[in-house]
Amino acid sequence: MLFLLSFFLLPFLVVFKISVSEMDTVFFRDVLTWADGLVTIKINFANYFGLAQDGLYLGTYIRSLGYAALTALICLLIAYPFAYCIARSPADKRPALLMMVMLPFWTSFLLRIYAWKILLADSGVFNQLLLVLGVIAEPIKMMNTPFSLVLGMVYCYIPFMILPLYATLVKMDLSLLEAALDLGATPAQAFWRITVPLSKSGIIAGSMLVFIPCVGEFVIPELLGGPQTLMIGRVLWDEFFGNNDWPMAAAVAVVMVLLIIVPLALFNKHQAESNAQAAA
Repeated sequence: MLFLLSFFLLPFLVVFKISVSEMDTVFFRDVLTWADGLVTIKINFANYFGLAQDGLYLGTYIRSLGYAALTALICLLIAYPFAYCIARSPADKRPALLMMVMLPFWTSFLLRIYAWKILLADSGVFNQLLLVLGVIAEPIKMMNTPFSLVLGMVYCYIPFMILPLYATLVKMDLSLLEAALDLGATPAQAFWRITVPLSKSGIIAGSMLVFIPCVGEFVIPELLGGPQTLMIGRVLWDEFFGNNDWPMAAAVAVVMVLLIIVPLALFNKHQAESNAQAAA
């Protein structure tokens, strides 16, 4: 609790204080002032009203949530077979397979993103290969599109989906599947009615680990996305360092944190219910 108070709640309150302050040239005014024995409190909610009324901010929030949800869904569809195969592989081979999942983390994050810029460029590797094979007559626009943005986020965050799924699937009691097959269930029915429900906690944990950082992602949209893929991380950067409007930037950050807290609260509620059922 002391850690959360010091490194989350207090900084959040500081940002919230800035968001309800008024900008004075290059500085922002204090909310609480003392002069001539009189305490004056000035709280300015104009920035929050501006967020609600400006289509740019609303569109950016919706776009960020949409891209983050799409990334989490694609990561789940790709990661589940990977995690399932690793969990069902021989025990002596699992460490090597898990190490292969973690290998990208041994390379700089920026280097991996720049590598995708080279691969997806109009004169990049993919377009040149398709031209040589005669599949296309002219280069396909892949860079600075929603495709390149989602591809980059899926590539970078898919290990965060694989690992929670693996941790859940490797602990599953395989005798339940044998019992389902003995009772006449097909392998597909046993998978859908036994394996998937038992791995629900891993699905939720992996989805949260992917969704939450993707909402505020800045580097990948900046390097791989285009104007039509403007996300909230770029808006924050522009407000802080371009417009030098700290109160508006702080309001954008506060709303973003609140949007992220909602799925976190749902996840914690699910975890508490699962633990209570397990204890019962």
